[in-house]
Amino acid sequence: MAAERVVDDHANPEGEDDDFIDPNDVVDIIDLDGDAPMEDDDDDEGGAPFPTGGSFHIDEHGNLQPDEEDEGTTYEDTSLRHFPSHTGSVFAVSTHPSAPIAASGAEDDFGYIWDYATGAEIVKLTGHTDSVTSTAFSSDGEMIATGGMDGKVRIWRRVGSEGWKTWEFLTELQGPDEVMWLRWHPKGNVLLAGSNDSMVWLWQLPSGNTMQVFAGHTGPVQCGEFTPDGKRIITADAEGNLIFWDPRSPTPVFKLGPNNARFDIDQITSLAVNPASTLAVVGGSAGGVRVVSLSRGEVVGALGGHKEEDSVEAVVFVDLSGAGQVGTGGVVVTGATDGKACIWDLGTMRLRATLEHNDAITTLLNLKNPKSHILVSGSADKTLKTWDARTGTLIKEHKGHHGPVLSAALAHDGETIITAGDDGACLVFNTQ
Repeated sequence: MAAERVVDDHANPEGEDDDFIDPNDVVDIIDLDGDAPMEDDDDDEGGAPFPTGGSFHIDEHGNLQPDEEDEGTTYEDTSLRHFPSHTGSVFAVSTHPSAPIAASGAEDDFGYIWDYATGAEIVKLTGHTDSVTSTAFSSDGEMIATGGMDGKVRIWRRVGSEGWKTWEFLTELQGPDEVMWLRWHPKGNVLLAGSNDSMVWLWQLPSGNTMQVFAGHTGPVQCGEFTPDGKRIITADAEGNLIFWDPRSPTPVFKLGPNNARFDIDQITSLAVNPASTLAVVGGSAGGVRVVSLSRGEVVGALGGHKEEDSVEAVVFVDLSGAGQVGTGGVVVTGATDGKACIWDLGTMRLRATLEHNDAITTLLNLKNPKSHILVSGSADKTLKTWDARTGTLIKEHKGHHGPVLSAALAHDGETIITAGDDGACLVFNTQ
């Protein structure tokens, strides 16, 4: 199908030109023809039962089977249900903003939309020719994007009047060499992607128009975010460069890199922006963490709680007040391959508490109000843990995965967690 040169009114729903993007800033149009529709699976049942063995393999029929030497081994499983339709490591999982559905992507080259209340498959998302490494629902939940190692970004949208059960293929976006991550604008139908070839792409949906291509990185763009207010973009690469962008301009607002001695943290592996859109916290592959003022474009703090040889893989802001963070202070949590999560008070730049796993921490999540003091950590030790971030107290340990937890997402109810595992399964946990 050919993308039309139209501007979706949802791209700036508040109609505030100074808040985001002028619709006339489209720099290119991507034409896509003759793409086949996605495969729609009407089965109401989930996949095969998750195995209870120790180590396991995928048989010739795509089913998970315990290895012979571990057939007598059992795992404790505290999950509510499983979604085991993938036949390889699951790299990404995301959740719908208002319905009990999730989207996952894996090394089997497929994405799925599925019901996490029942574990039933809703739709199989096809068309990728390499691992699906990113999935993301738009802010209104009407569209889903998948990104892969094949460089494709594929978009589906909800159709019909049967709730969230029917989706159709919309368009395929070209440009990236290999998609590293995807982010939707928090207020409109604008999609951001980081690429392995050092470029950052910005598209408007549903038209598929390219709104901006950001050049300025010198290595794979490993992480990026819209600021929570939707006015700016922040991206970081494997060469240690952090760039702050105005979405309407290809010229950076500011750039920090290895040439800045205060900022140098080797490869940048993780970042987060506080709810007030005033601070970014950036983690590096050599254990370093930097606090950057987005208004001043400079480093305002260095946090040194992780070992130099361990990579900081996750960063999340935590609201301990339950009222939403404002101003420049707050609490941030960093998780690294040393198995530690460090809780930092940014008002004093001091360590409040240290949380521990038996292996690398791969993901961190913060529950929503009124439980915004609850922190969830996922690890390569196959577990998920729930903590009280005010005290660093372990509340609950969640088990069920047979391999490292690679990703996790918070459900729309604010307390259910959906995980993606290296074991080929997605699990559903309740943090209560």
